[in-house]
Amino acid sequence: MSALSEGARVALLVPGSHAYLDAVMSLLARGIFPIPLDPRLTTYERDRILAQLSPDLVVDDEGSLADLTDGTLGPPRARPMHVTSGTTGTPKGVDSGLLSAEHAAALVAEERELWGLQEGDVNLVLSPLYHSAPLRFAMGTVLAGGRVVIPGPFDPSVVTAAIDTERPTTMFCVPTHLQRLFAHWDEVGTPDLSSFRLVAHAGAPCPHDVKRRLLEEFPEGSTWEFYGSTEGQFTACRSEEWLERPGTVGRARPGRSLSVDPDGTIWCAVPAHARFSYFGDPEKTAAAWRGDSFTVGDLGRLDDDGYLYLDGRRSDLIISGGVNVYPMEVEQVLGEHPGVRDIAVYATPDAQWGQRVCAAVVGSASEAELTAYARERLAPPKRPKTWVLLDELPRTLTGKIRRDELPDVTAP
Repeated sequence: MSALSEGARVALLVPGSHAYLDAVMSLLARGIFPIPLDPRLTTYERDRILAQLSPDLVVDDEGSLADLTDGTLGPPRARPMHVTSGTTGTPKGVDSGLLSAEHAAALVAEERELWGLQEGDVNLVLSPLYHSAPLRFAMGTVLAGGRVVIPGPFDPSVVTAAIDTERPTTMFCVPTHLQRLFAHWDEVGTPDLSSFRLVAHAGAPCPHDVKRRLLEEFPEGSTWEFYGSTEGQFTACRSEEWLERPGTVGRARPGRSLSVDPDGTIWCAVPAHARFSYFGDPEKTAAAWRGDSFTVGDLGRLDDDGYLYLDGRRSDLIISGGVNVYPMEVEQVLGEHPGVRDIAVYATPDAQWGQRVCAAVVGSASEAELTAYARERLAPPKRPKTWVLLDELPRTLTGKIRRDELPDVTAP
């Protein structure tokens, strides 16, 4: 494997593991940008994303991870370049740029101080490491001198066994994880959770009954919710605060401040070490920033004490099982099917996944044809679970799709 120079980009298309974590941290310590990607991406998706990012190296063999680790230790000199589609449907890399020594140290210190990361911590990884939050918690734990437990693809029984044997102190999860764990524990009994001092959840709205059970099951004061995006973090909220203000996602993280425009658009002012750009897209970058504040287009409101309430995620964003699904991206892919004349991708509530990806289609393609086409070109979270075949889509006089008039499909 050829030597990588400072500022190089390395696309990682392999499952999460300790070798994966070591590789990411070694690359970042040398000022090289890992690009964590879902290894389940189809060839079509992979090529589309990589065309935007022009990586210097693509790693799709787990055996090659060791070659990326040269023993270099130290604080990350950049953030991993995670990819977000945003509302454009075109994948973009979120680029922190190379950080100065001061900013690199501040990046590590912010996470350590907020979450109290320490040498004795044992971080249990539930989500794939190509997602930003689980990777951030795992890296922060290692940098604080703790250790990380990576049981593999999420399985409630495997996670429960890991809690029993590894006695983790911290865990990041999404509400779907909690729902599946609670259902499993109803069958086999709840494990001893006394080792936990921090259980943080984010990624999707948490049903109130799940939130209340979270509070009941885990040690007092241990559970948190936070609100953020691939681009950056906005808030953090102890569950006890949520009890006093049900529905809030908390106040601004330390060192940050929030503001909301008259139309509800949320802005977050961040320190210099948390700035970013969209790789290769100065126009999109400029639209995201106003002074030292950025927005991802989410809508919300602040109460008099500075607590944020979300009135809606980005209007076109679907969050299914804690995974962001961008309708425009799915529409662009499926719209290339010769039997699709018009298409609208949208969400309906789903008890298991939070939101269910649905597609209303106008054309000659059958449901079986569409399912097969999606399987070839879209990763599992993006594939519509429900297809609705229509004669025409509801539209306004100016041609915009009336998503509020699309069929309300109830999950079976």
